[in-house]
Amino acid sequence: MPVVFNQILSKACAPLACAATVVSLALAAPVAAQETAPLRGERYVPTIWVDPDGCEHWVMDDGAEGYMTTHMTPDGKPVCRRGQLCGMMPTDQFFATDGSAINAAGRKRLQEWFKSTMPGTRYFVVAGHTDSRASDEYNMALSKRRADAVAQVGRSVGARIRDIRAYGERSPRVPNRGAANRAQNRRVEIYCVSR
Repeated sequence: MPVVFNQILSKACAPLACAATVVSLALAAPVAAQETAPLRGERYVPTIWVDPDGCEHWVMDDGAEGYMTTHMTPDGKPVCRRGQLCGMMPTDQFFATDGSAINAAGRKRLQEWFKSTMPGTRYFVVAGHTDSRASDEYNMALSKRRADAVAQVGRSVGARIRDIRAYGERSPRVPNRGAANRAQNRRVEIYCVSR
């Protein structure tokens, strides 16, 4: 909070004249927040979250505040399953604009890819991405539908899909400037976790 107030106040007055105001706001804000924040009991079940690359994290608050810690061995090494990005498909090859149905040729290519990749792979994680041309909410839903469609093709040939993730426009490969860059960001990534 002090940083936000500092940015706002620095535009309105000289730094020395505003210093006392910023300090008083910084000190007062936590006290006011404590007085108004309601206390409530919540049931919490700890979970383990696995990165697409296979590393495990203990989720300490069910993700509400985004707090998690890396799952470590007693000697301090991260606990990771061997995983790697093993497939990245430009979504324009499989889906119509704003669509999530895979065309017949795309379905066949994906089935062949999953079949050839399954030996030696314990499970797959499928992640959908979009460019930034629509709202964040819309892009999250579209990337989820597309990732679900790819995962469904994988399951149809016996692939073990462990997780399906939607990132929308939040994790671009390149800046969303120009048609060529946006095309690179419209993709479905498949992570393979080895046996």
